Amino acid sequence: MDVNDAFPSKYMKAADLEGKRVSCTINYVEMEKIGRGNDMKPIVYFVGKKKGLCLNKTNANKIAAITGTTNMDDWSGKVIQVYATDVEFAGELVQGIRVAGASNGAKQPAPAPKEVDDDDVPF
Repeated sequence: MDVNDAFPSKYMKAADLEGKRVSCTINYVEMEKIGRGNDMKPIVYFVGKKKGLCLNKTNANKIAAITGTTNMDDWSGKVIQVYATDVEFAGELVQGIRVAGASNGAKQPAPAPKEVDDDDVPF
């Protein structure tokens, strides 16, 4: 049994992406209570996906730049890519999720996992 299967999550984790860069269409953004402190965080839900992406400030600002608006209500229907990469958390490198614009020839972060159709990823 895989540890990720033993402890399922309502929210997307880096392991869910299986090393792939996935294009996703934003369905809506909803504020939800997260963690022990019940902090309110924005969660992005995608068309055809069960799990939402809990946004941190970095990813929220990136989506705002990609969509051209800081109003999260206006993100619906916009396409972004999600991918796993090493990020610093509490002084350590861990796998985290980052976002990028849909393929548009812009410089992509390295290493860039192979882009796949979103139906190929199980989250």
